[in-house]
Amino acid sequence: MSTLTIRLPDNTSERLKSLARSRGLSMNKLVEELSAQALAAWDTENHFRALAATGDTIQALAILNRLDDEDRSPSGNEFRDKNAPPKRGKDTTGAPPSKRGR
Repeated sequence: MSTLTIRLPDNTSERLKSLARSRGLSMNKLVEELSAQALAAWDTENHFRALAATGDTIQALAILNRLDDEDRSPSGNEFRDKNAPPKRGKDTTGAPPSKRGR
C-alpha cells in the first residue's frame, strides 16, 4: 500500500470531510471508494472504446436505422413490453377521445 499526499482547496476538503462523516467513513476510506468508482468508470469507457474501434460502423448504423424504422411503424410495438403503459400521445384503447382515460 502506498501513501499519497494531495492538495485540495479548503472548501473541497471540508466538503469531503462532511461527506465522509455522513457516510460513517474515514477520509481515507472515502477517497479509496471514490477512487475505485472513478477507475471503474474509466475502465468501462476504455472497454467500450476498444469495442467501438473493432466494430462494423456500417452494420451498427443499419441496426439503428432498422430500429428507428420500427419505432415509426404504425403499431410501434414490436419491442414494447405488453404490460407497459402506452406511449404518450398514442391512443391504444380505440376509445373515442371523450372516453379515453376513464
